[in-house]
This record gives sequence, structure tokens and C-alpha cells, in this order.
Amino acid sequence: MSDIASGDLGPWLSPEDLDLVRRKVPILYIDALPVRLGERGELETIGLLLRATAEGRISRALVSGRVLYHETIREALERHLEKDLGPMALPQLPTSLVPFAVGEYFPTPGSPFHDPRQHAVSLAYVVPVAGDCQPRNDTLEMTWLTPAEAMTPEILDDLGDGHAVLVKQALAATGTIR
Repeated sequence: MSDIASGDLGPWLSPEDLDLVRRKVPILYIDALPVRLGERGELETIGLLLRATAEGRISRALVSGRVLYHETIREALERHLEKDLGPMALPQLPTSLVPFAVGEYFPTPGSPFHDPRQHAVSLAYVVPVAGDCQPRNDTLEMTWLTPAEAMTPEILDDLGDGHAVLVKQALAATGTIR
């Protein structure tokens, strides 16, 4: 039985404590853009998640989530990639964990990175995946798109909370678009 199922939250905060901390302190997150690479290491496709939002809207998103207390960035990336893509995704985490971008999320409407719950800072990574992605948890579907397809207004408009900005920055950082 997991610690969470047994009621022992261990390093996890209770929902009430998390709400309090979110109102007082910026929270650290990771954002990850899964990609498939060609034989010579060139980016061929990017993976976007299809999710239902708390408001009942269906939208696209990157893999993202909180970094837990006493958890390394690498461990957080592994945990969230497995949680959303399944255990057989086989992510190839970078040797250096220097992010391609930093997203600063604010509860203020109209900010480029918006999270109505909190002020959060997210380290964003491009992560090649070599295995089979089987969406899990609240992920409805995983869609693989070419960079050109991902840059269409329909796809970019479907990405919420600043994820469209991160997709553009990721494609620019990888030299896929200018």
C-alpha cells in the first residue's frame, strides 16, 4: 500500500496546507515537451497531451507538475513523465538539467503564464522519448505533431496557461523554427 493510500502523506502537503503555501510562496514546477528524434538526432515530432481542465474544457498541454520537497529536478521529470506518458515511454533525460526556458506563472489574469491558484516558477525541458507512450491519469490522449503542425494557430490557441509560449521557445531552442 502506498503512503498516500494509507493516509501517511510523508513529504506531501495536505490540500489545506498546499492552499496556504500557494497563497504565500512561489512553488517550483517542471514543464516537459516530449519529442521524437530522427536517426541523426533532429527533432521530428513533439508530443502534446490532451486534457480536461478543472473548468470542463478540453485543451492541450505539456507534461508538467510540482517538484516535491527533497525531490531532485531529475526525479520530478521522471515522475511526471511516467505519470502522464506511462512506464514504457522511455524518456531520455538530458545529462545537463539546464532548462531551455523558465516560466513565471502568476495568478494575475492576462499574464503570459497564468495559474489562477498560485505564483509558480517552472523549469522547462525538451525530453526525447524512445518508447511507447500510453496516456494515464487525467491525460486523455497523446498527439504527435510535426513542428509545422504544432505552430498552426489552431494548436497554439488550444494550449493554455502559457504552454503555447513554451512550445515556441522549445522549437526555437532546438533550432527547429526561428
